[in-house]
Amino acid sequence: MVARHPSIEPYETGRLEVTDGHRLYWETVGDPDGVPVVYLHGGPGSGAGPGRRRLFDPNVFRAVLFDQRGCGRSVPRADTPAVDLSTNTTAHLVADIERLREHLGVERWVVVGVSWGVTLGLAYAQAHPDRVIAMALGAITSDSRREVEWITRDMRRIFPREWERFVEPVAEDERDGNLAAAYARLLADPDPSVREHAAVRWCEWEDAHVSLTPGWTPDARYRDPTFRMVFARLVTHYWGNDCFLAPNQLRDGMHLLADIPAVLVHGRYDVSGPLDIAWELTRLWPGSRLVVVDDAGHGGGSFTEHLVAAIDSFAHLGAGAGT
Repeated sequence: MVARHPSIEPYETGRLEVTDGHRLYWETVGDPDGVPVVYLHGGPGSGAGPGRRRLFDPNVFRAVLFDQRGCGRSVPRADTPAVDLSTNTTAHLVADIERLREHLGVERWVVVGVSWGVTLGLAYAQAHPDRVIAMALGAITSDSRREVEWITRDMRRIFPREWERFVEPVAEDERDGNLAAAYARLLADPDPSVREHAAVRWCEWEDAHVSLTPGWTPDARYRDPTFRMVFARLVTHYWGNDCFLAPNQLRDGMHLLADIPAVLVHGRYDVSGPLDIAWELTRLWPGSRLVVVDDAGHGGGSFTEHLVAAIDSFAHLGAGAGT
């Protein structure tokens, strides 16, 4: 099995001015003449931390990593209600990816996405299939209403004690409705203590529903109050609005990806995103191959090694394919 690649520093960084006052932090690592690849982080709101650089062989790939609107090193950061989220939607993010591609002079690239990054990657590829060489996707999601309901409500059957703690901040008359939207309202409350309590409880639940992974430990990022608030605001904003996708939009558009090769990597113990999501997707995508990682959940185990191997499998495409 392929291990992570060595730690590496960017050879170029910048902030790209897009629309609506947003400036996106981006960086490129590896070989400037290598196979272009773009990394789409999870969340929404997780950011593309330095560790993600190690997914890419620096002798083969020209890897582009960036922080999506409102998070990480991009500005403005969505850590207070004063930051308007109305111009932070899936369509805006898809347009941002295209603007970044044009800014960097990339003709076509490999798209790599993890978790929410899978959903965003599928939306981008369906909008711009001619710009995608191949796709390597891990922890498969399509963020349908069914999936959001599974994570926010149906998993109480697995984690009943944790779910009761999760819904405690939500008014009783809202608990049968859209829980992500109810949390989004709490996270926009004028009272900072209400916002902070909601962010803590949301992130506790995020930690709970990935805890079946063998060897799981709590996510240290949630101890950072700024990360916690940004992450909770953006996830609930997207999930509360069905990720700004029409019902079945991604599944109905899979024919657009018929000529794009892909490797899908998914953990056997991923209760947050059950394996049937990846299975159904690959059945709609003749050019895809599904890798089930038996010792992983929503990450963990040998998940990263399998994702690295999936990315490396496209090294043979050659740098000329992307310029």
